[in-house]
Amino acid sequence: MEEKVLERWQGISASTLKLFAVITMLIDHIAAVVVIRMLQADGSHEMLVTYNVMRQIGRIAFPIYCFMLVEGLARTRNKWKYAARLGGFALLSEIPFDLAFHGEVLEFSYQNVFFTLVIGLLTMIVIDEIETGKHGEKSAAWRWPFEQILVLLTCAAGMGLAHLLQTDYGLRGVACILVMYFLRKRRWLELVAGYIAFVVFLQEIAALPAFLALAFYRGRKGFDAKFFFYGFYPVHLLLLYLVYVLLGLAAYPAL
Repeated sequence: MEEKVLERWQGISASTLKLFAVITMLIDHIAAVVVIRMLQADGSHEMLVTYNVMRQIGRIAFPIYCFMLVEGLARTRNKWKYAARLGGFALLSEIPFDLAFHGEVLEFSYQNVFFTLVIGLLTMIVIDEIETGKHGEKSAAWRWPFEQILVLLTCAAGMGLAHLLQTDYGLRGVACILVMYFLRKRRWLELVAGYIAFVVFLQEIAALPAFLALAFYRGRKGFDAKFFFYGFYPVHLLLLYLVYVLLGLAAYPAL
């Protein structure tokens, strides 16, 4: 009986992974937006410990989003439409992000994580175009060295753009996405190298549970809630802004 149950189990679906990322991101942002202001107002040692624990839990979210970004590119029917949709939500999320973290309608010193994701996605799309061309076929062998130079320049451009725009996670975040992208055809290597990249580039040892969860992903989509996962980001940031304003904490900065 137990063996039959194991045979029927199809692993963790993409929607379940995204829900896991949403919950851990929410915990992280409650700490980064509300609890940090409470600490500045009248913080105790216990509250500081709670803040640190919540921020560590939040390290789980971004690796899942990076992994699903790579998966999304491989599975989408229209990669440019996918990038446009992601870019649209990046723009839509900027005011809620600035209100939550800076208390201002627009603040350009630091941009939301959707910009990091869309830069990573565009970098991967350009690399795909370089390597496969218009017809989705590998190019002649003599072009390989030139293509690799273009790929390296594309990676540098993507990371440079993230740094220039000062996006959340910045060039290191784009680097983590690219590590997972280049190893996407070897799942275990992708996850091991991805975790090492997160530790080396971002010092996020606490990201390990994300990679353990990703190891059980089997390509199943799960329930369809695409726009919920997109829309949750700006909506929850706006709500957290309202929470700290109603608590009378608007005078205290989050960052």
